[in-house]
Amino acid sequence: MKISLALPSTLTSLFIVAMEHLMFDVESFVPWRIGGPYKKAAISATSTGALTVTHHPTPWRPAGVATFTDEERRHLRRTKHHVILSTTAPPHDLPASVQAARAAARALARECDGLLIDPLTGSTILTCGRCAGEPTGFRLNDDWLAWDVQVHDAATCPPWDPADTGVCDCLRVTSRGLRRFALPEITLDGAACAHNLCATNLLRTVANRLITDHLAYVTTHPEAAERKIDDFLQIQPSDQPDGGRPFAVQLTPYDTDQGELGRAGSIRRLKVGPAPGTGQVACLKVGPPPGFSGSLNEWLCATQKAGHATLTLIDPQAPALAA
Repeated sequence: MKISLALPSTLTSLFIVAMEHLMFDVESFVPWRIGGPYKKAAISATSTGALTVTHHPTPWRPAGVATFTDEERRHLRRTKHHVILSTTAPPHDLPASVQAARAAARALARECDGLLIDPLTGSTILTCGRCAGEPTGFRLNDDWLAWDVQVHDAATCPPWDPADTGVCDCLRVTSRGLRRFALPEITLDGAACAHNLCATNLLRTVANRLITDHLAYVTTHPEAAERKIDDFLQIQPSDQPDGGRPFAVQLTPYDTDQGELGRAGSIRRLKVGPAPGTGQVACLKVGPPPGFSGSLNEWLCATQKAGHATLTLIDPQAPALAA
């Protein structure tokens, strides 16, 4: 089965720099004082209006869920100004367009000792030490993705003392950041709360595979308004940071407002947009492939163990071979 993904003509991405004092004109700083390999791209994007910089002499306040440390929250409370860097570009300009915008935001945050915030992931981005500058290569793990971790309030076991991982199904982990690249967010819903790390590792592997395929597609099909992907995804050793044997996942369009039918309890819903009824796929549920007879928890654990034979499955869409 194919899943149709709409490709917008342009995508807009925001970065926020919150600071206590701003002693210079931001338009004189961005893009002219952006160093490194992104200076030329920042100058070009600013001249065409693809990158805009707007100073607001007011504190910035999170509009949604944010995962800040206590020190970051204290820093944010002291701020009196914030600058919004907005980049708008077609999908085939990814990831270069958002890299240039984030490079400009990093440079501005360093210059004014500000806090660099990605409102889409709800987290901050380091602007000192080894992360002072924007990396020259693109890796999804370089703070382009965050995770929303939720536990149902009628869980079969408390998250701090998991009793039976075979029956517990209270955990839901959802990505935050894939829609920056015109991809649906991905979620794993119904695992045991004890498997938080395994669930995140699995979704990170799937996200890396999805974004690699997607960026290759939009680069070679710049005029495309739609992309079709298979609902059956085979993860190869090359897709995994530490290697491992292949395993398969099933992708299913998913309404995060509804959750699993028949589930007991409720969960605070992460809004991943677009609005219901638009016909666009906002989220994909990641689960075991057809033919896996165990539970979700068994499959999840097995994907983390190299050499688990039951994970080497045949693509259900491939023709069968006669014995």
